[in-house]
Amino acid sequence: MLKRIPPLFTPDALHALASMGHGDDLAIVDANFPAAGVAAAHGARLVQLPGADAPAVLRAVLQLMPVDDVEAGAARHMEVVGDATAVPPPVAAFQQHLLAAGVPASQGVERHAFYALASRAFLILRTGERRPYGNLLLRKGVVRDADLEDLE
Repeated sequence: MLKRIPPLFTPDALHALASMGHGDDLAIVDANFPAAGVAAAHGARLVQLPGADAPAVLRAVLQLMPVDDVEAGAARHMEVVGDATAVPPPVAAFQQHLLAAGVPASQGVERHAFYALASRAFLILRTGERRPYGNLLLRKGVVRDADLEDLE
């Protein structure tokens, strides 16, 4: 057990997150997401976190990983099919956690476009989220000196 590490992360998840570089994408996806096929399409790493819901995984990720603040669209969620303006409960929770972390709200992406983007992600964290549309992409930012001050 390690200090300050969210306990829902497995060693595989921690290694994959630590291996990401600036500009790499992370997909946090729900239990219905075709993660194995999407990951296989371009060799994304797939880590299963079946005991956690997607917003909890996002909250834990935000404790460890900076989100890109250089380009717009660093956070993107899957749009509801047939109603791009709908905000399902997991997306509402994502928005709340992103805003609390100082990250702009996520932008909607059409379902098949989301699959294509997720297939090019460095890492896919498949959660146990059973609610539909619990899918989010995050682009990793740069760890700055200010991010490390509380560790000294």
